Amino acid sequence: MKRYVFALFAAAALAGARAAPLPPGQEAAHVLNRIAFGPAPGDLERVSRSGVRAYIDSQLAPESIALPAALSARLAGLETPNRSAGKTLAEFEEARRNARDETPAAQELRRARVARIARETAEARLLRAVQSPRQLEEVMVDFWFNHFNVAASKGNVQALVASYERDAIRPYVFGSFRQLLGATAKHPAMLYYLDNYLSAAAAPAKAKGRARGLNENYARELMELHTLGVDGGYSQRDVTELARMLTGWTYDQRALIGEDQLFRFDPKRHDQGAKTWLGRAVPAAGQQEGEMALDVLAMHPATARHLSYKLAQYFVRDDPPPALVERLAGTWQANGGDIRGVLRVLFASDEFMAPSAIGTKFKTPYQYVVSAARASATPPGDIGPLLGALNQLGMPLYGCQTPDGYKNTEAAWMNPHALTRRIVFATALGAGRLALAKGAPVVALEDASSVTPAPLDPLLLASTLGASVSPRTQELVAASPVALRAAMLLGGPDFMQR
Repeated sequence: MKRYVFALFAAAALAGARAAPLPPGQEAAHVLNRIAFGPAPGDLERVSRSGVRAYIDSQLAPESIALPAALSARLAGLETPNRSAGKTLAEFEEARRNARDETPAAQELRRARVARIARETAEARLLRAVQSPRQLEEVMVDFWFNHFNVAASKGNVQALVASYERDAIRPYVFGSFRQLLGATAKHPAMLYYLDNYLSAAAAPAKAKGRARGLNENYARELMELHTLGVDGGYSQRDVTELARMLTGWTYDQRALIGEDQLFRFDPKRHDQGAKTWLGRAVPAAGQQEGEMALDVLAMHPATARHLSYKLAQYFVRDDPPPALVERLAGTWQANGGDIRGVLRVLFASDEFMAPSAIGTKFKTPYQYVVSAARASATPPGDIGPLLGALNQLGMPLYGCQTPDGYKNTEAAWMNPHALTRRIVFATALGAGRLALAKGAPVVALEDASSVTPAPLDPLLLASTLGASVSPRTQELVAASPVALRAAMLLGGPDFMQR
């Protein structure tokens, strides 16, 4: 039976990924699938009642939306996301200290401390993504963290990720791109991940620490990925000159043990020579050389086009309309890189609401797992199954090794193996075999049959998804055994799209 169901889902997903225009109510469903992680129970009715435009406006002002008390209490109870980067880093390094004379029990306690840091960081992200009514805020955290990606697997980054997301990403997702760019540039997670904390002039005078000469990693990615784009009109010489301008941008690990001392400029490591970057002379000015570079990059026309393309690709379609990209880029330059203003233009555009845009974006594994948890109305008391699903679907949270982040296009995620893994997840969730209830045992998807099932109600699930479900899928579901209907809704082609 299981093989039959998997084959049916896979065939439907491969053959039916482009559904016909949806019936009335599709506008609310479309917006919830694009600027939110899909509808939760009651969302379609609320958005239809208030109006799509009113919903968009409210999502662009998340500070006016109160978090549920239960969510706030649970977030407040997590230690790692609520303390300074320095305190977490100190605990992390102590826990990873090589203590060969310790007992096995003491060593296991150290491993547990490291695991708790990772677990609490992930729990805060997933709880917000699934349960926060500020859905666009969570979508933009996903977008910008991916744009300014750091990999938790690299050394101290694991201890710094919670602070990075909280302090360098989340406060700026609707604000000034220049402020966002500066916050990421100065955060220890980015300084460590792309090695700028080690970068120094060739022969720094009396430099202390582990200075190893010029390191171009961050300067290269700053232009290629974070701002101008690979075709942004810069040269290898510009990369080297920018790296020289950013020498001395580091952090003081000892100061980090305190509350707020994160970034530090070390003039002894800085290259004091004159530089020429992007065709302009750069006189010696210490830290201000790097600040000037961020000013220029944030408002460069190539940056406006590069980021406008990425936003249009994320929210509209994989090959975004050139005219829309140009309008967004023009808005970017006119409003000084105000992200909220660019999003307003994007969400008000004909291209965003066009019938041809509905269901044209294939969900990344993160979007798929979060949207399934929201639609199922199963509060993630235990995030273990969700983290396990992300790992098995090839998108571990905070796990992208390369600085370009995870792709958000169909070509990156649509393949038979990935579809099969999604169907395994949908079957387990639909049948109630994922241990999402608080205190339940954490199991792998293959072992989900060992959990006492509490199946999802397919009628409630269908009502939650509303016009997101095409007539063809409705027919297939109605003709199937009741026990399989929830799984078919979550594993069918319509739910794979957003």
